[in-house]
Amino acid sequence: MDFKKFLPWIIVAVIVIAGYSWIKGINNTAVTLNQDIEESWGNVQTAYQRRNDLIPNIVNTVKGYAEHEKSTLTAVIEARAKATQTTVDPTNITPEQLEAFNKAQSGVSSTLSRLLLTVEQYPNLKADQNFLKLQDELASTENQILTARTRFNEAVKPYNNHIKTFPNSLFAGIFGFKEKTYFNAVEGADKAPEVKF
Repeated sequence: MDFKKFLPWIIVAVIVIAGYSWIKGINNTAVTLNQDIEESWGNVQTAYQRRNDLIPNIVNTVKGYAEHEKSTLTAVIEARAKATQTTVDPTNITPEQLEAFNKAQSGVSSTLSRLLLTVEQYPNLKADQNFLKLQDELASTENQILTARTRFNEAVKPYNNHIKTFPNSLFAGIFGFKEKTYFNAVEGADKAPEVKF
C-alpha cells in the first residue's frame, strides 16, 4: 500500500474536520451565550413584574387614607398598565425596544416616587404596618431590578465580545447572530432628582 498516494486526502480530511470543529465551536459558544442573555432578560422581566404586582396593593393602601390624591393614584395605575404593555423579544433585543421598555418602566418609577412623596402628608398611613411592609417590599424589589439589569448587561458583554472579535465576526453574521444592546439608564438619569415637599 502506497501511503504517499493517500497523504493529500488525509491532509484534506484533517483540514475539513478541524475547520468544522472550529466553526461549530464559534456557533455553539454564541448559542450558549445568547441563552445566558435570554435567561438574564427573563430575570429582568421577573423583577419588574414583582414591582408591578406590588403596585395595586400600595395604591389600595394609600387610597384608604388619601382619597383626594386620586390624580396621583390614577397616574400610577396608568403608568403600570403602559409598562406591562411594552414587551421586548429577548431573541432579538433592539435598541429601540429596550429604550421603549426602559421609558415605560421609568414612568412607573416616577409616578411611584410621587405617590410615596404624598404619603408624607399622612402620618397615620406612614405608621400603617401594611403600608410599611409594602414599602419595604418595594425597596427590596427596586434592588432586585438593579441587580437583574446589571446581570443582563454582564451576560451581553461576553456574547458581544464573542461575535464581534475576528475571526468569529466572519461567521456570526452567517449564523444570524447580531450584537445585543446593553440596558442603559433613561435619559436624564445622570441628574439628581429635585425633591419638593
